Amino acid sequence: MKDLKITQAYEIAKERYAAIGVDTEKVLDVLGKFQISMHCWQSDDVHGFEVQAGALSGGIQSTGNYPGAARNIDELRSDILKAKSLIPGTHRLNLHEIYGDFKGKVVDRDEVTPEYFQSWIEWGKENNTKLDFNSTSFSHPKSGNLSLANPDKGIRDFWIEHTKRCRDIADAMGKAQGDPCIMNVWVHDGCKDVSVNHMLYRQLLKDSLDQIFAEEKKNMKDCIEGKVFGIGLESFTVGSHDFYTAYAAKNNKILTIDTGHYHPAEIPADKISAVLNFVPELMLHVSRPVRWDSDHVTIMDDNTQELFSEIVRADALDRVHCGLDYFDGAMNRVGAYVTGSRAAQKCLLRSLLEPTAQMKEYELADKHFEVLALFEEAKAMPWGAVYDEFCLRNNVPVGDAFIAEVQKYEADVTSHR
Repeated sequence: MKDLKITQAYEIAKERYAAIGVDTEKVLDVLGKFQISMHCWQSDDVHGFEVQAGALSGGIQSTGNYPGAARNIDELRSDILKAKSLIPGTHRLNLHEIYGDFKGKVVDRDEVTPEYFQSWIEWGKENNTKLDFNSTSFSHPKSGNLSLANPDKGIRDFWIEHTKRCRDIADAMGKAQGDPCIMNVWVHDGCKDVSVNHMLYRQLLKDSLDQIFAEEKKNMKDCIEGKVFGIGLESFTVGSHDFYTAYAAKNNKILTIDTGHYHPAEIPADKISAVLNFVPELMLHVSRPVRWDSDHVTIMDDNTQELFSEIVRADALDRVHCGLDYFDGAMNRVGAYVTGSRAAQKCLLRSLLEPTAQMKEYELADKHFEVLALFEEAKAMPWGAVYDEFCLRNNVPVGDAFIAEVQKYEADVTSHR
């Protein structure tokens, strides 16, 4: 009876959307093909599996001590699979280099090779999960304040070699899965207080990137990520948004837009149409910056909704990759995975259900009242019934039913850690 009501509600919604020129079946097809790259670091608070792992550094902070964090690779994989089972659609997994399967061996970051990720490649194939990747410049004795922009040649060369090896790993992943692995480069480099060598640091970072990207790779794609500032590095960021936007445009690289890395008054959504005129593709890292880069769990707030709406209005879904990037240790971590992923999907769904073609036509005809009216009316349309149908078709819990599933997994699994 419950499934019947969901289907009946969807049929009513389907008719209502058809009346404004929106085909919900086509929308569901597009939504089903849009893959979110789930971030592995939500499950264990960004610790990773290095034998020699140290404390978090480089402005990375995970707050909260909710019990049940993953302590090893098996527990992390278990958490991810549980979360995936509660999120409709087929999704990817985004790995940082520190999450390699090192099997108790000390492997420094300039020594890492694809062999330490072979079990991840096999796991991905077994679980229908494509992999993405990240180099890891933080939480290491050689991290300091500067990595790829370090004037110390020994330290800079260490991180150049690390990042080159990460590209080798990403290329191996992409080849094995028959789909390009998207590898993100983000470094925390900056200065805590007044500095006068800004040009030097940026010249060094540019040279490092030039060396890193010198070798073409067939099975991976590079993306680069900027930031306003980092905790402990508040006065200057080498890899600013201006720097990376210019570098990506000049070198035909994917630009990463992390919604937590902008000034609170900026609107990340506005960057979509601006930069897509100059770069081939975009990678999104979607989080919720309550107080700048605080990396709270993604919800359906205005900024996230507007972000996906801009992508749809720009007809750019085929040029945008979406990953999540939050790490909240203050709540059930699997629940955080599911809540954030479903929220991102709902924002995309609402954007796809918007009568965009009619609104564009009105705007070009100088009919601005009509645009505003449709914009407002779309908010009250029964999009929730469409998402419920999407969940039903994908055999995942509808509505808040996933809460009980997460609670059961906590009682049976994570509470025993």
